[in-house]
Amino acid sequence: MAATNKEPYQQAYYPPKPTGFTCYMRKFPPWQFIRFIVLNLKIMKLLGSSHH
Repeated sequence: MAATNKEPYQQAYYPPKPTGFTCYMRKFPPWQFIRFIVLNLKIMKLLGSSHH
């Protein structure tokens, strides 16, 4: 079975380009720190619930 819509150089072949705001937030240190804390809390919650 051949994959559909996989012709090179067609619009659907390329991934979407991030917006300017997305690029800004990816490089904004305070936002990265908040995301770091949230991710660590999620990992700690997962580890805490798995040791019962």
